[in-house]
Amino acid sequence: MTQEIAVLSTKPEMAVESPAVRKVFVKTYGCQMNVYDSDRMTDALAKDGYVSTDVIEDADLVLLNTCHIREKAAEKVYSALGRLRDLKKKKASEGREMMIGVAGCVAQAEGDEILRRAPAVDLVIGPQTYHRLPEALKRVQRGERVLETDYAVEDKFEHLPAPDKAKTRARGVTAFLTVQEGCDKFCTFCVVPYTRGSEVSRPVAQIVAEAQKLVDAGVREITLLGQNVNAWHGAGPDDEKWGLGELLHRLTKIEGLARLRYTTSHPRDMDDSLIAAHRDLKQLMPYLHLPIQSGSNRILKAMNRRHTTAEYIALIARIKAARPDLALSGDFIVGFPGETDEDFEDTLRLVETVGYAQAFSFKYSTRPGTPGADLEDQVPEDVKAKRLERLQALLLSQQNAFAQACIGKTIDLLLEKPGRMPGQLIGRSPWLQSVNVDAKSSQIGDIVSVRITGAGPNSLFAEVVS
Repeated sequence: MTQEIAVLSTKPEMAVESPAVRKVFVKTYGCQMNVYDSDRMTDALAKDGYVSTDVIEDADLVLLNTCHIREKAAEKVYSALGRLRDLKKKKASEGREMMIGVAGCVAQAEGDEILRRAPAVDLVIGPQTYHRLPEALKRVQRGERVLETDYAVEDKFEHLPAPDKAKTRARGVTAFLTVQEGCDKFCTFCVVPYTRGSEVSRPVAQIVAEAQKLVDAGVREITLLGQNVNAWHGAGPDDEKWGLGELLHRLTKIEGLARLRYTTSHPRDMDDSLIAAHRDLKQLMPYLHLPIQSGSNRILKAMNRRHTTAEYIALIARIKAARPDLALSGDFIVGFPGETDEDFEDTLRLVETVGYAQAFSFKYSTRPGTPGADLEDQVPEDVKAKRLERLQALLLSQQNAFAQACIGKTIDLLLEKPGRMPGQLIGRSPWLQSVNVDAKSSQIGDIVSVRITGAGPNSLFAEVVS
């Protein structure tokens, strides 16, 4: 599971030859892969003359790119669609049309239901068919209501257009690049195998070509994405299978690519080659998101995680032996069905043993269609809330301790974007922290040496070292 985020598409408008410019508003919920997908959908629509807007009232097309991980995710979508229905009616009364589309994992899971419950929706499209979006919209314009949630046989990445340099530059000096989709693990709490399908890995040549285009446009740091990114095994030269460690080695050969990261990982897919990459590649940042979900072996078995806490702790020790400055991030679920007070205490003990620089923690929520939803002995909400409060307090104390330990260190900082104050830039530390530093806007994209001078609740402060 990954951190839940919501972003609006705010790309600059591009000139098009069409006499009537069409505008698209995209709202993205969920994980980093949805952010990547939203960008690629925007790129595909640009070929048909759509430009992005962050003013929803100006949009000719509104796309909700949805996430199905959290509880009541679908209801949040229906609530948003109710507001869009009213906006669509208002625009129609003024003689203006507006199409509404739902994309992402909620679309994949509940496509027919969305069309039934929300008559204002014109288009429902799943994550595997975004390359068909322009053609689907043409069908909408011919009067159809379109449902595109079949798993595409063809490779969608080969059919999605690459962004041009101007768009890539506008998105910043860091970029996401999806290399793997789907999941074969079937954890009992998770909907991903049902909404994203089985594990599929993109071939090496395709990934390298996209990474090269990003770097040519000014990207300095790339984060490789996948539901189980370290399960990636793509076709290399002569169709031989490569692992993620080999892919990382190949990407470091791209001149100008200064930094690499990857997320999200599964403990069972951390092989020797990948651990060695953490040791050998200076471009691979010393930060690893490696979820365990629970510190109780009994609950891990019920979750179908297929590893134990002892195996997880031993794996962490091996990785830190290879990369001593590694910072760890994780995911935790409290209140999984059948979780006892002792099971929860096991989770606290594991957190204290491992030590996390960052972590994301959630109350268990039943996801329709998953085995966990049918389990007996569901934990009461008030018990889950109390456990989550205790866990988050411990995780926050560890995050603050890690930040405080950075004070006085001299680190390399990638300057990423303007800060809130004049003359201030925000950079990204090797451990994925936001760092505020006084610097010139012309230095965005540079990697500079800074000394950490302070730590706040959500970011660090630094000064440039001459």
